Amino acid sequence: MDFNILVVGIYFLFLIAIGWMFRTFTSNTSDYFRGGGNMLWWMVGSTAFMTQFSAWTFTGAAGKAYNDGFTVAIIFIANAFGYLMNYLYFAPKFRQLRVVTVIQAVRQRFGSKNEQVFTWTSMPNSVINAGIWLNGLAIIASGLFGVDIEVTIWATGIVVLVMSVTGGSWAVIASDFMQMVIIMAVTITCAIVALNQGGGISNIIEGFESTREVTFLVGTQVNYFTIFALWSFFIFVKQFSITNNMLNSYRYLAAKDSKNAKKAALLACILMTMGPLIWFLPSWYLASTGVELAAIYPEAGKKAADYAYLYFVQEYMPVGMVGLLISAMFAATMSSMDSGLNRNSGIFVKNFYQVVLRPKATEKELVTCSKVTSTVFGLVIIFVALFINSLKGLSLFDVMMNVGALISFPMTVPAFCGFFIRKTPDWAAWATLIVGAAVSYYVGLVISAQDIQNWFGLETALTGREWKDLKVGLGLLGHIVITGGFFCSTMLFYKPLSAEREKDVDTFFNNLATPLRNESSAQAVLDNKQRKMLGMLIASAGAGIMAMFFLPNAFVPSLVFVLCGGIVLGVGLLLINAVDADSENKKDDDDEDKLPELS
Repeated sequence: MDFNILVVGIYFLFLIAIGWMFRTFTSNTSDYFRGGGNMLWWMVGSTAFMTQFSAWTFTGAAGKAYNDGFTVAIIFIANAFGYLMNYLYFAPKFRQLRVVTVIQAVRQRFGSKNEQVFTWTSMPNSVINAGIWLNGLAIIASGLFGVDIEVTIWATGIVVLVMSVTGGSWAVIASDFMQMVIIMAVTITCAIVALNQGGGISNIIEGFESTREVTFLVGTQVNYFTIFALWSFFIFVKQFSITNNMLNSYRYLAAKDSKNAKKAALLACILMTMGPLIWFLPSWYLASTGVELAAIYPEAGKKAADYAYLYFVQEYMPVGMVGLLISAMFAATMSSMDSGLNRNSGIFVKNFYQVVLRPKATEKELVTCSKVTSTVFGLVIIFVALFINSLKGLSLFDVMMNVGALISFPMTVPAFCGFFIRKTPDWAAWATLIVGAAVSYYVGLVISAQDIQNWFGLETALTGREWKDLKVGLGLLGHIVITGGFFCSTMLFYKPLSAEREKDVDTFFNNLATPLRNESSAQAVLDNKQRKMLGMLIASAGAGIMAMFFLPNAFVPSLVFVLCGGIVLGVGLLLINAVDADSENKKDDDDEDKLPELS
């Protein structure tokens, strides 16, 4: 246990060091919130991937995998589909918006009133999501170290604050890449051990079905396969919409040009496609052997399944691996939290503070305000996580699904449709949010399972799982048909905009259609700086993981650290080797070949 705590402590210090190292990259708000739009594809792709990945994957999602088999993987495959659409069309368009925050794009498309509406409606949503992620991490860390969950929430939140406030988006995205490499290395290693223990994937599936007496694809508590099929379909619709709209285009605003944004999306797609098989094998293996987590963690009650991944690592991995796993979970949650912190701070400063309170503020003042705002948002996220923790009977999986379907999804409707439909009045955006709120209220609080049974004359009562899945599906269907239909219907009320507004809308659509290139010699020097700094950091982390071979374990189990550390070290060396020595000495003789961006 002492070794595990030591590993986590060293990792925390490593993250804080990243924030300190990248502090020199920030001189203005564009640098602070999106790296000045100068980042390479592998950094942007890693942060796009990590924003859809958190400790919830190892808690709520792992628990769902333990209970219901392959079902949970559908969510992540749907994410991969969303990123595929990013790659094929949306990612370069998002970068071509040429803005510092996504709400600036909303202002161009829908006007200043909607700028404020979306500023104050988008921030709470990301704060709630970050609180869910932080609570998921606290569940695992508390169970492992015997530390109070509230203490864990505070400790983790403060570390994220220090790193994000110190280094801004450069530190956030740099740490995302390093954390992505470590997480994939750790989870690949755990998956290999699970496969070896279970005798292959086919044996694990057979064991799961015989032990649970259900099909691996569908899982438990399913009387109506149609409900499962509808849920699966609408999950794809939901994840497609969430990953392909203006509000979530921030993932690609940091890319140095359109080409790098496109490659970043492909990286995120590949990683998300590989992920489900790697991440959930340990949970499937435990279920196939008949392990009863409810008996092992009686104090957890209905949340006992959330400890599946932790139990596997404790039982089947060598000493020190638990600490590395917790570090990976911290990494996953921090990447989601710090992205939320940086994004929310950017929206507040650039779309409210600078626009409404201090139009003549200097860049120095704005950067200072950004750091203060990041701190405040960090504290709010901590309090949200503490509140969620107080709701003892709440399933993290169900909370995440309902937040996505009833809160996040309706906000994406105008942000997605406005990307393609030009002739709508400006009020269409905020009015659509009101309609979406009404739909969410009706589905979430008015309709009951009994209503569904009466409407459709169902002879067999809906199970608890079926009702939860159906509620998510109904919410998404309602927003597609009613909320989306309302936005489209506003075209009937379109009238020519003012000259100033027409100019903004023209700029929005012209930017979308104009590829952005950045091939200056100054950018080449910065590219090498990114490769060199990240390569050295990751290589150091890989060497440290390999050194864990010398912890007091048997020889064969210790080889796990050699495999895991070798993967990380290899990535670091590849980056260092990619540094172009010739371009490091070049001077900036060219201007960046792109349209002027919003300040």
